[in-house]
Amino acid sequence: MINSTETAWLWPWWFIMVSINIIQVAVCIHLYRRSLLEPDAQDSYVKWMRIMGLVFTLVACYRAIFVSRYLYQYAWFDTVLNSSLLIRLFAWCAEMSFSGLIAFAMLRFNKDLPAQNRPSNVIAVFFQTKAPYILIACIFIAQFFATAGLISKSRLAFAIEETLWSLGFIMILPLAFMQFYRVFTVKDEAIGRRLSILKSFAIVNLCWGIIYCSYGLVYHLPTEYWTTAFNQINTGIPEIKSGFSAIFEAFSVVNVTHDYNDWGFGFMFWHSAYFSVCVWISLFMMRAPRIKS
Repeated sequence: MINSTETAWLWPWWFIMVSINIIQVAVCIHLYRRSLLEPDAQDSYVKWMRIMGLVFTLVACYRAIFVSRYLYQYAWFDTVLNSSLLIRLFAWCAEMSFSGLIAFAMLRFNKDLPAQNRPSNVIAVFFQTKAPYILIACIFIAQFFATAGLISKSRLAFAIEETLWSLGFIMILPLAFMQFYRVFTVKDEAIGRRLSILKSFAIVNLCWGIIYCSYGLVYHLPTEYWTTAFNQINTGIPEIKSGFSAIFEAFSVVNVTHDYNDWGFGFMFWHSAYFSVCVWISLFMMRAPRIKS
């Protein structure tokens, strides 16, 4: 239990986040079941969107519950269910699902509402056709650095991981702007009514991309990751680990007890967004944004 007055505030935060996630799981199950009743329920796009939304929501709920060893009393329970390496393996599934939801939706958007005129600029063509694939590639490669950083305790690996995340979303920003402009310049009222969910998607995707990239470039990367990476390189602290013992430690060591100074604003902001904002985005995406027939 938390006895320190400095960290007692974590309990209300944890209770709120877990409660929100339980509600989110209920909403996710409802959307999943409703998706099965859609006329195009077996369409590969619709099928994968609901699966990825379900995966991300369930992992986020798990992560919300097992965020700190403050919450557990038995060592075996702590080690098995709150293992750092186990959480990272689940994160592989969740993070690939989240990026897949956005990338697949952008690709379907291009199919349902293609550009009126194919741009002659090679760079514009590249962003319109390849950016979603680059997002998936960046997040996939980032998983290896995240896992390596967890095992070796290398801050450089984590910095590269987070840089790849920012790079992936920076790459889709131009297409997000293009799709936003494209859907909101449709003049035909009948077609416009069929584009309602694509309009919502364009707003959500553009806002998320701007906020995420701004946060990453201005604060997250320079303040939290690259600064600590260079400090570890210069001082050798904490020590970089290797070998089977490092893998075993990553599996057996759980999330450690933190006081307020260890958790800090950045940690709280990231976890709160992961547990709530990102899940609501995935819940929206699992509706498979597409033009309605």
